[in-house]
Amino acid sequence: MDYVTEGWPPTLIRDWMELTDDEIDGVMAYIAGHRGEVEAEYQQVLRQAEENRRYWEERNRERFAEIAALPRRPEHAAIWAKIDAARAKRQQS
Repeated sequence: MDYVTEGWPPTLIRDWMELTDDEIDGVMAYIAGHRGEVEAEYQQVLRQAEENRRYWEERNRERFAEIAALPRRPEHAAIWAKIDAARAKRQQS
């Protein structure tokens, strides 16, 4: 449904999802014939996904802070220098 609501043409959805012509035709016909039901369930799925995202973000907040506080390994100095430079550049923009 994400692709349908974004306005993707059925042929692009078919190719992206690796569906057959018959499968995408069936999907599109079902959506057209049951638009209200499909849209209601889609909204429910979006709400649940957002709840899940918030749950895991909160649950992992402390762990992410612990990881961020770990000392950097000397063998990773070069990559950290690149990351720090990219962050500084992004903050200047």
